[in-house]
Amino acid sequence: MTTSRPPAERILREFDTIAVVGLSRDPAKEAHSVPAAMRDAGFRVIPVNPVAEPGSVLLTETVFRNLGEAAEAGRPIEVVNVFRPSPEAAAVTRDAVRVGARAVWLQLGIASAEARALAEDAGMLYVEDECMAVVRARLGIVKSAGEGGEKGSR
Repeated sequence: MTTSRPPAERILREFDTIAVVGLSRDPAKEAHSVPAAMRDAGFRVIPVNPVAEPGSVLLTETVFRNLGEAAEAGRPIEVVNVFRPSPEAAAVTRDAVRVGARAVWLQLGIASAEARALAEDAGMLYVEDECMAVVRARLGIVKSAGEGGEKGSR
């Protein structure tokens, strides 16, 4: 593993499972289309939506109301991708720390000094104000099922 890479690249190359907090049911919204693009690129997407109906499914995965619920169900959470307003980012980051996530990524237009400090204090990788799908496409990273370690394009 090369640690000299920028955090965004490290996250996309080193991790496969992304819990998306704020994943939308509306395919016209970026909070749906970005996670769908990540899934289509081979990442496992765990939908987290606090107003989801119990047992509902988005992007072929069961939707959880919070990160703790997903972790309790045995879903490994490596990266938490946040589609919530900036004032909510610190609370989501606290939850990410509690469930043992390794990285937090705030989507384009979302930034929080408090979330950054929480993530850095916990030793997590952190990205803010960047679109995960755009960065993934720019780097040409595609995950392949069944491979270990770093996957896809390097």
